[in-house]
Amino acid sequence: MSSTYGDKIKISVFGESHGNGIGVVIDGLPAGVKIDMDGVLTQMSRRAPGKDRTATPRKESDLPKVLSGMLGDTLTGAPLCAVIENTNTRSGDYGNLLSCPRPGHSDYTAFVKYNGANDIRGGGHFSGRITAPIVFAGSICRQILAQKGIKIAAHINSIGNVSDEPFNPVSVDDALIEKLNASSFALIDNSVEEKMRSVVEDARMSLDSIGGTIECAVTGIEAGLGEPMFDGVEGVIAKAVFGVPAIKGIEFGKGFELSKMRGSQSNDPFRYKDGKVVTETNNCGGILGGITNGMPIIFRAAVKPTPSISQKQKTVDLQKKENAELEVHGRHDPCIVPRAVPVIEAVTAIAIANLL
Repeated sequence: MSSTYGDKIKISVFGESHGNGIGVVIDGLPAGVKIDMDGVLTQMSRRAPGKDRTATPRKESDLPKVLSGMLGDTLTGAPLCAVIENTNTRSGDYGNLLSCPRPGHSDYTAFVKYNGANDIRGGGHFSGRITAPIVFAGSICRQILAQKGIKIAAHINSIGNVSDEPFNPVSVDDALIEKLNASSFALIDNSVEEKMRSVVEDARMSLDSIGGTIECAVTGIEAGLGEPMFDGVEGVIAKAVFGVPAIKGIEFGKGFELSKMRGSQSNDPFRYKDGKVVTETNNCGGILGGITNGMPIIFRAAVKPTPSISQKQKTVDLQKKENAELEVHGRHDPCIVPRAVPVIEAVTAIAIANLL
């Protein structure tokens, strides 16, 4: 199993949901950069469980312990390693999953690939819990990017059939970025929050779960980044985004809507503004030919419903080799979307840092 990403700045994630701890090693960070750990902890807190009815009741402090790579508040240039202790596990809730895989989860595919040796407790290395060290790594990268004028923000684009207001694709305000970066239920239009919460609560009370979409924006990007054909910007970001559990789709700019348009509608007209080439619209999401054009990078990611639901589901018994019925126990998110927002920001920061 390889859980690494990147070549210029490489992250390697380790640990299991119910193991002693989880963590990350980050190679390639520049020496001498000062890191605001309070800012890192703010991002960790946005992802942490047990703080909202839309999330799992499992409580974890998610406080990273830096083992190497920092002296005081400054990066040394050596590999940066951080560990997060697991303190609130109930592994007994997962005993029946050893033989009866959850529909929609990696239980079966991991069983096949690793000959039944995979850690099933809490999903093991396939758990959303593993995104905590990713947020740590992304928080470090986004502070490095901020020093270059590059900012990243995401919001809950939709939960179920309730949608937030989208980003202005040609101009994302710094004040909005700061607001979203500090929010644990990140929305542009706060008036839709109660409707979204109602959809999640309805799913929870039905012993079910609900999915949604996340929209992410990157500003301050210069034109000319990206290495076509196979290291274009879309591919670099998409690879990082698909490393996040539960992500099943991604689209840039207008995405699939472009397939319904004519070229005269989809093309983004160029013009000069203050001596700089810009586009009047941003249907391409800030990327042309796999290369940034200087406009904000805009993309949306689709998050599937949490597969661990309390309703009885049809499955198989791998030991008895017969059909079976499964009732999932344990503590699970009725909707993972709000907690996934800072994770999407984090993997985007790691991807952009590699592009630079």
